[in-house]
Amino acid sequence: GTPAGPSTAPPPAAPARVPKTLSFDAKTLDGTTFSAAALAGRPVVLWFWAPWCATCASQAWTVAEIAPTYRDTVPIVGVAGLGQQKAMKEFVTEFDLAGTTQLDDRAGAVWRRFKVVEQSTFVVLDRDGTVVHQGFLDGESLTRQVETLARG
Repeated sequence: GTPAGPSTAPPPAAPARVPKTLSFDAKTLDGTTFSAAALAGRPVVLWFWAPWCATCASQAWTVAEIAPTYRDTVPIVGVAGLGQQKAMKEFVTEFDLAGTTQLDDRAGAVWRRFKVVEQSTFVVLDRDGTVVHQGFLDGESLTRQVETLARG
């Protein structure tokens, strides 16, 4: 008989069921692998931005300001697209976003996954991975959404 493969071992206990919305991997702007599944069980804000987008620049200040506070309760993940990697990295540096996860989505895979067609778009997921908001949010609305999710 052949030795039993690893498939017979019980799967490791997951802290939360991974919703379809979070079943994806991507690369961050600094080249590390990011697994969205790690965020399962928490509300998540995905911020789709482009480096040349003036609206995104104005929102970047809010994201940089609130993201560190809510890192563990409501992670905010930037998804950079529609631009050059160099420009994306410069944007992150300029707006002090290095403390938050920023995905390099030049290929547009994550954008297509969420059917995002324009920047700047926020996709807000509740703790079950359900999209509760998709579209534009100004700084004030974003802050309110995140505060509400953190309490919930």
